[in-house]
Amino acid sequence: MLYTAKTLKGYALDSRDGTIGSAREFYFDDKFWTVRYLVAETGGWLTGRKVLLSPFSLLSVDPLKKQIRVGLTKKQIEGSPDLASDKPVSRQFEESYYGYYSWPNYWGGPLSWGPYPYVTRDNESWREFTRGEHSWDFHLRSTHAVDGYHVDASNGGVGHVEDFIVDDETWAIRYLVVNTRNWLPGKKVLVSPQWIENISWSDSKVHISLTREAIQNAPELTDNLLPTRNYEIELYGHYKRPGYWVDELVKH
Repeated sequence: MLYTAKTLKGYALDSRDGTIGSAREFYFDDKFWTVRYLVAETGGWLTGRKVLLSPFSLLSVDPLKKQIRVGLTKKQIEGSPDLASDKPVSRQFEESYYGYYSWPNYWGGPLSWGPYPYVTRDNESWREFTRGEHSWDFHLRSTHAVDGYHVDASNGGVGHVEDFIVDDETWAIRYLVVNTRNWLPGKKVLVSPQWIENISWSDSKVHISLTREAIQNAPELTDNLLPTRNYEIELYGHYKRPGYWVDELVKH
């Protein structure tokens, strides 16, 4: 199911033995545009450190209860490698973190989750995968930090990033929500990371390989509504691009 990152912010995090806090933001990689960690807001618990939860531990999202089920105990989380709250996430930390939980490295394979296009919790299949194969370089970005980035079309400015739409099955970021009100007749539109030409992290700008006119005429995303598959088909049809679900079916 698709959710906006801002909708998930504040959802309670329900561990195997009680609530551990609430969702604050997400870290995603800049290659596959996939969520790598949920950053937890723990209040007074585990003060002075970032509490990161990999999608390997996120079992389900309940929009009615505004809750995310976490398949870990408080003791497991407390014993995980310590990351100071003012430090970035390093590869050294990640290797220690993934080793602690005995999860396969997501950066150690050709697909978005290493050898798999989806998060798999099948321990037997993990043993068949050799860690480190096809390792790739990446940087982790924060949804909170990228929120507000300016968006440039191929022929000029078009808006700014207002939110992200996340798929809780694969934890891929499916779309950037772009608000065009300062550039075009005000509306919100969706842009797939697949259509991003490059990002200037130093200038806080997203450059996309679409024209302003194409974006202006794209199907509008109505406030408080998430895209349905019919909407997605219309969107991809408008841009004459194949849907991401077609590509993933081929890889699966």
